Amino acid sequence: MPEAEKITINMNVVDLGKVDLLVEEGFYSNRTDFIRTAIRNQLNRHDDEVRTSMSRRELAIGVISYDRAELEWHAEAGERLNIALTGLLSIASDVSPELARQTIQSIKIVGVFRASKAVKDALADRTH
Repeated sequence: MPEAEKITINMNVVDLGKVDLLVEEGFYSNRTDFIRTAIRNQLNRHDDEVRTSMSRRELAIGVISYDRAELEWHAEAGERLNIALTGLLSIASDVSPELARQTIQSIKIVGVFRASKAVKDALADRTH
């Protein structure tokens, strides 16, 4: 399973009390278990809509990582990458801003984009 991303939510006290009651009754191991289950259930409920949207936007799903060696290979082959992804895009710390600009033509990310600040700045005009 890919690395988890931390989020923070605000809940009203009555709903939170109901969650705590379900945890105390043994339906869930803790609040996080309840929230993850609720999110998964909603994503499953809307699976057709998610697939349609991803198809319409031409997005892949998953985790993609690029390091210096891989981007140098694309540069030597004269290839420019158009990355369209739902999930996590990670560009390794050994990638220079110049190499990133040379090899990455566009980035469309719905999710998390991890890269050095310098690389993100270099690709800012190519990120949607």
